[in-house]
Amino acid sequence: MSYNPYSLNGKTILITGASSGIGRATAIECSKLGANVIITGRNAERLQSTFDALNPNGNHMQVVGDLTKQEDLELLVSSLPVIDGLVNNAGISFTKPIGFIKKEDLLHVYETNLFSPILLTNNLLKKKKIAKNGSVVFVSSAASFGCSNANSIYGGAKASLASFMHYCNKEITPVKQIRFNAIHPGMVQTELVENLTFTAEEIEKDMQRYPMKRYGTPQDIAYSIIYLLSDAASWITGSSLIIDGGVLNRA
Repeated sequence: MSYNPYSLNGKTILITGASSGIGRATAIECSKLGANVIITGRNAERLQSTFDALNPNGNHMQVVGDLTKQEDLELLVSSLPVIDGLVNNAGISFTKPIGFIKKEDLLHVYETNLFSPILLTNNLLKKKKIAKNGSVVFVSSAASFGCSNANSIYGGAKASLASFMHYCNKEITPVKQIRFNAIHPGMVQTELVENLTFTAEEIEKDMQRYPMKRYGTPQDIAYSIIYLLSDAASWITGSSLIIDGGVLNRA
């Protein structure tokens, strides 16, 4: 085998929200790099599709469940072996101008995008299911920096998730040597984007804000997640990696 510092050979990686988009791409690419991949998501049919696309040489596993439900979260944690990596990716999109926000909107978005990954991480740590020198990656968003209109609830949840990462790094890393990092993708061409109520013309116009004149692909994000999971990033913790095609770096 040729030298590859980004190899995940022999590592066991749990990826949430793996039935589509970034989660699906990350699961597939992790399996290609030698990881034993555990995937979870709410849609059994789409999760099976991801599972079928994994490198068949690995010892993979899938668990269907809704992590906003305590019983599903507990079932997932109890069924897991000790893992080397966790990708907190599951999330939902939501847009609404600030003047129209209701409390139920906040609960709807925060339950999936913030509460669930916090509680999953908490449960895995309590059950000692994350190995020493393991890596946890939180999928936040460029929206956490306030880069678009009508996105305050989604951006607020993702900003809070990145903040939680820093506290994990402060409290957990010195004790357990587990690394915690966050990534902040810009707009990525996934089903979440396709389900938003924008016309093709509006999407094309928005792409022009990006110096690279395109949205990201799920693979663009997956490769960065893999870097943070790999031993090549063994001295990187408490960091936020912005992967946005340069949109936040405009003059």
